[in-house]
Formats: sequence, structure tokens, C-alpha cells
Amino acid sequence: MEKVTLPHDLKVFGVHVNTFPNGIGDAFDALIKRIPDGERRSYYGISDMSDDGRILYYAAAEEKFEGEAKTYNCDIYIVKKGEYLTVTVNNWRKKTDSIKDVFEAMMSDERIDKTNPCIEWYKNNDEMLCMVKLNKR
Repeated sequence: MEKVTLPHDLKVFGVHVNTFPNGIGDAFDALIKRIPDGERRSYYGISDMSDDGRILYYAAAEEKFEGEAKTYNCDIYIVKKGEYLTVTVNNWRKKTDSIKDVFEAMMSDERIDKTNPCIEWYKNNDEMLCMVKLNKR
């Protein structure tokens, strides 16, 4: 595991996956098709817990200009700045079933802030970072 620092909040937009864990791929495919040049940007998977213990999952892309989310009729979400513990997953498309295991292992680290969501940063078609926010010192 490595540490990565996000120097500023990251504004992303996307859609809630109502059928989690089913439907994640379809949600990303629809989002990519909705955005011009959708193949040429990073995407994010955001997993958060609801008050009743369900996982809320969002398929999202970084906002490139103010108001882009509204242009594509999407929800806005903020990935908070700060220090994150990360694990790189190469060839992630062939490992989607094991991503949950990576996050489960990361969640056992006592340094993480469990009040923040788990972030999947899809940097490209091969490399993805699993990210969990670290506690402030």
C-alpha cells in the first residue's frame, strides 16, 4: 500500500447505481457514452454506506468545467482533498470480482477514516487505484 495526496477537493459527476453490485458496468458505459470524448478522461467509483447499512455506489467522472454535471443531467459528488492509502490494481478489467477484497483488506488498517467513502480511480483501461482516506493526524 502506498499513500497519495489529493491537494484539492475533486468535483465529480455521475449516476447512482441502484442495483449495486449489479449494474456498475452498465452505469459506467452509459456515462462514457453521454460525455463527448468520454473515453479520454479518468472515472471514479464511489462507495459509501447509507444510514441503514446498504452500500451506495456512484459511477462518476471528473468535472472538466463548471456546470458540466448539469449539462449531462448528473449528480455532483466531492472527493475530499487529503491523504489516501492506495493499492494499484493493474489489468483491472479482469479482476473486478476481487476489488471488494482489496477494499476489505484496506479497511482493516487502523489509520483509515471509516467515515469517508471508498474510491476507485479508473486512471485508464488498465490501471485503477483503490483509495481510502487516512485519518488526520
